Amino acid sequence: MDIGFIGLGVMGQPMALNLARAGTPLIVWNRSADRCESLRAAGATVAMNPVEIFERTCVVCLMLVDGDAIDAVLSRGTAQFSANVAHHTIVQMGTTSPDYSRGLDADIRNAGGIYVEAPVSGSRKPAEAGQLVAMLAGEDAAIESVRPLLAPMCRQTMLCGPVPNGLLMKLAVNLFLMTMVTGLAEAAHFAERHGLDLQQFRAIVDAGQMSSDTSRVKMLKLVTRDFEVQGSISNAQKVNRLIAQAARETGVASPLLDVCYALFDEALALGDGQSDIAAVVHALEARTDSGR
Repeated sequence: MDIGFIGLGVMGQPMALNLARAGTPLIVWNRSADRCESLRAAGATVAMNPVEIFERTCVVCLMLVDGDAIDAVLSRGTAQFSANVAHHTIVQMGTTSPDYSRGLDADIRNAGGIYVEAPVSGSRKPAEAGQLVAMLAGEDAAIESVRPLLAPMCRQTMLCGPVPNGLLMKLAVNLFLMTMVTGLAEAAHFAERHGLDLQQFRAIVDAGQMSSDTSRVKMLKLVTRDFEVQGSISNAQKVNRLIAQAARETGVASPLLDVCYALFDEALALGDGQSDIAAVVHALEARTDSGR
């Protein structure tokens, strides 16, 4: 039986391509049909609509932008929802609020389906390389049944317990990512405004104990001023909002996130929504230039 994959955006398209290239019998759908052509060329079948995917598969991976998009493809809230999800395993790989995921889990179970959370850590380049890390949550048997399917997309799959622990873990990881990239941007801005050689600054950071795959990629972007998107500021701010909401609901302090949230908002106002998150440096530059 084919595996379904819905959502071929910045992350979803390379993820699905890795499945197809690994020989997974795949049927895909995306709202913008042109995103399907590379999958067709890789041997995947392109569905006419989401219903066709549910009719032809037992396992469906979703890599969609938010809960509204998920509800739309599942036809949640309509009679079609049960027909879509009954006897199916829905693998939700995008980032939503934990509360949303908890509710979706309950609805899918009540309709006779199975739900697995599998949000991923990594941006476009790791997605292209099949080097994502998946955080799995749900029933043990369901997780073990889908885990091998994720291998072409993920170098590691981590078990996180019941729903919504996968998404809570993803938010915790992203909190670190947001503060790290913003701190790196601030450091590069500090170095540049003090007249330091940014290539030397990059070499020293890359050689030191704080270096990581992410810091090396983002540092290169900051030095070369190449903000081609790997993870966009608009998407980062959406995730920031989810983290802040989860923190407020449980009374968890998140002062560094609050600063990042403000800076990403300012970057959005500067027109950087579709730029890489390293472009948050533009907000820092604007603050410096305005004397803030």
